Amino acid sequence: MIDSKILHLILKEEKRQEETLMMIPSENYASQSVMNALGSIFTDKYSEGYANKRYYQGQRFSDELETLCIDRAKKLFKVPFVNVQPYSGSPANAAVYFALLSPQDTIMGLSLPSGGHLTHGVPSITFSGKFFHSVQYEVGKDGFIDYDAVEKLVLKERPKLIITGTTHYSRKLDFQRFAQIAEKVDAYVVADMSHVIGLIVAGAYPNPIPYVDVVTTTTHKTLRGPRGAIIMVTEKGLKKDPEMGNKINKAVFPGLQGGPHMNTIAAIAVALQEASKPSFTVYGKQIVKNAKVLSEELVKKGYELLSGGTDSHVMVVDLRNIGILGNTAAEGLEAAGMILNRNTVPFDTNPPYFPSGIRLGTPGLTSRGLKEKHMKMIAAWIDRVLKALILSKKQLKTNDTLERKKEIRKKIVDMAKELKLVNKEVKFLCKQFPIKKEY
Repeated sequence: MIDSKILHLILKEEKRQEETLMMIPSENYASQSVMNALGSIFTDKYSEGYANKRYYQGQRFSDELETLCIDRAKKLFKVPFVNVQPYSGSPANAAVYFALLSPQDTIMGLSLPSGGHLTHGVPSITFSGKFFHSVQYEVGKDGFIDYDAVEKLVLKERPKLIITGTTHYSRKLDFQRFAQIAEKVDAYVVADMSHVIGLIVAGAYPNPIPYVDVVTTTTHKTLRGPRGAIIMVTEKGLKKDPEMGNKINKAVFPGLQGGPHMNTIAAIAVALQEASKPSFTVYGKQIVKNAKVLSEELVKKGYELLSGGTDSHVMVVDLRNIGILGNTAAEGLEAAGMILNRNTVPFDTNPPYFPSGIRLGTPGLTSRGLKEKHMKMIAAWIDRVLKALILSKKQLKTNDTLERKKEIRKKIVDMAKELKLVNKEVKFLCKQFPIKKEY
């Protein structure tokens, strides 16, 4: 029996994705093979426990599946320990904390406005800031991490765990320096590589594995898999604590969750196999090439980017110099067919829902086959939309003259026309580069 209402929504969402440029850096397009595995018969199997030690019967093929997925991850990332059961990135980070720390131990991560993640110790509002004593480092006025300042803070606060990784910091991270700093206070170093793991596989971003103890990552961003997560312990981590892998296994199950989603693990295994192909290396490097061109074009047009550009897949535009809010820009760009997200910027005085920036990236654009010349087109479209929004932003006031009211209304009409025109051009490009079904 077909659920017509759900089918209708699926088809509408498929159409929306086909006709828009997806530039949210934490989204991508999974292959049909990944989605087939995600919707497979493994959806029906409950497999509480780990391979060869389950608490339910009928696990022969679930054991083979999870072992295969783990082996593929070990081979791809060259690590001795892997857990593929976390439901998503936040539980993966939580499992690492609960495995290696005690309540109220000090942790240190990059602050949210500077590009960190909620699970990296944001005080008060997240588990990582409530269960642990959190101290956060920040970027400087230039938008870069000041490693000397990080070292001073570490020596002062003496955290037990330092987490590196970002959601919108666009520059390369110096993992070796983080490791050197951590050694001075005997702290664990955890690299949350959720955003850049695909770039690491492709050799387009620094690899943290030789320097850190643990790596966590989601599997749906630049890796182009399903919504899941992986925890990896490095040789360095096992040398520090030979039981680290066992501790993490116990923290995942039974510490934080029950049976794993075997269908998701099947889809992760497919994504790992796809990421091992030479074509994936080409793809990952093209993501960075596209991002650099897109950021450079926006700078040429007068927009302020955090740190002035990007070394990765992501960039944040600080809109304070043009006088519009991030939510206004994101909504206007969506109306024109370009999907990105509002975003806070360092030292932002506005609340997160009405922030001063927008965040955009190139993983999804690159998956569609777009290249550098298309980034120039997209930068021009963004510029047209933002300029139209600026011209129309003045609101009517009760004491405005009739002529002034007519002028403002005309600007609003002109803005709507420009957004509609850009949207038509965007749709034409999308039709030329449909979403791929296989990679």
